[in-house]
Amino acid sequence: MTALTLSTAAAPGLRADAIVIGVAKGAQGPVVAPGAEAVDKAYDGKLAGILETLGASGAEGELTKLPAPAGFKAPLVVAVGLGAVPDGPDGTDADAGYDAEALRKAAGVAARALTGTRKAAFALPVDGPGAIGAIGEGVLLGAYSFDAYKGGTQDAGNTKTKNGKAGNGKAPLAEAAVLGGKPRDAAHKGALARAVAVCEELNRARDLINMPPNDLTPAAFAGIAQTAAKEHGIKVQVLDDKALTKGGYGGILGVGGGSAATPRLVKLSYRHPKADKHLAFVGKGITYDSGGISLKPAGHNETMKCDMSGAAAVFAAVVAAARLGLEVNVTGWLALAENMPSGTAVRPGDVLRMYSGKTVEVLNTDAEGRLVLADALWAASQETPDAIVDVATLTGAMMLALGSRTFGVMANDDAFRTTVYEAAEEVGEPAWPMPLPEHLRKGMDSPVADIANMGERMGGGLVAGLFLREFVGEGITWAHLDIAGPAFNEGGPFGYTPKGGTGTAVRTLVRLAELTAAGDLG
Repeated sequence: MTALTLSTAAAPGLRADAIVIGVAKGAQGPVVAPGAEAVDKAYDGKLAGILETLGASGAEGELTKLPAPAGFKAPLVVAVGLGAVPDGPDGTDADAGYDAEALRKAAGVAARALTGTRKAAFALPVDGPGAIGAIGEGVLLGAYSFDAYKGGTQDAGNTKTKNGKAGNGKAPLAEAAVLGGKPRDAAHKGALARAVAVCEELNRARDLINMPPNDLTPAAFAGIAQTAAKEHGIKVQVLDDKALTKGGYGGILGVGGGSAATPRLVKLSYRHPKADKHLAFVGKGITYDSGGISLKPAGHNETMKCDMSGAAAVFAAVVAAARLGLEVNVTGWLALAENMPSGTAVRPGDVLRMYSGKTVEVLNTDAEGRLVLADALWAASQETPDAIVDVATLTGAMMLALGSRTFGVMANDDAFRTTVYEAAEEVGEPAWPMPLPEHLRKGMDSPVADIANMGERMGGGLVAGLFLREFVGEGITWAHLDIAGPAFNEGGPFGYTPKGGTGTAVRTLVRLAELTAAGDLG
């Protein structure tokens, strides 16, 4: 991954391959953002006009390259758009800071454009540790690429070829210096260290999501989790199909019963000796979803390796919490199965007895995520944590409601739903609070079981949330994140988001853990 450093050096004298500056969209044209004063001075104060001549406006995501001025040791200046100039407290453009997400996106765009470059200096606006962390995150997430299966002999667990280069022949940006950051300032160093820990784990989640399902089986995923847990002092327990049968995990077994790749339930436990709060994260980990007997139609199968994105997010968040040493206990539950059609697969009409003891009539085997989550939610509830958050690529209905970049947040407590939503927005993961209308529960009534796994078609994402609520222990605060839209980007890259697996929800979960450690969880 790209190496991050802090530097107080002036841009003109810095040895680098490129200097990255910010340009904003002002009322009268592009405006050179703070941090680039020395660069602008070298252009005789005419940099904004030059950029405008080259077609730059300062719009978010825009990138313009131009030769560095005489006397610079770097040969290239890269101007990246920050969006609108922020307004100050009096409604003017003076003295207003750029928000963290604008900095993240700008840094990500620049890092991606500098693939194949040895070193770049980022002279973006820095007004404190928060800006440094945001720029660091943008660089690390924007420079990500997944090339493990390109370029000859590969290790499927490594995103580089044996010669250290990505499969497209160009390595990611090797080093980024954040100008304006003070190498000896504890807060600045801490912000950068946090960015590294969170982004390394988020990128690990992206790797898992992008791995093909013939390599990432439930057993393989469990093995990766075991290795990481050992490295970071996390206790791990893996229940295989025999242990799941003995324990009565009917939901996970039912979903995984049609595949030769048997299911797993992985429990990751991070404990801090001074913690007095406990969070449980539960992730849907369908390593491939064919739909089962209710087979998905052609055109809907190709990206279903991403149906384990929730488990990847939970795994990454627990490891990140351990790396950050957060003063909170965090348990991650990874419900792992492959949903395949075969003579042993669960059928529409079958009734499963879940780990909680409740029975579920299966009306559609493609509504499988809620079945594995139900068992994991009940298992998590037995430890009576202060709160449970589950993460899942659960319903196409949520994509219809919120599109491909926003996830839905449901909860059994309005205040907690607001806390989760605000945490997501704070870290730059678009989310939206969604209701759990009681009248939709009746549609899941079954004549032969306690509940059916399907209800009314309209409001299907909310129906799924209501189903999951049935398997949360009494009195436990719970939230459900339906990340079906933003978990996998089928379009082109944007900001710091790549094509393919995105790692969405990792930063939200980490932020919730930080809030809990600080005693600020709602």
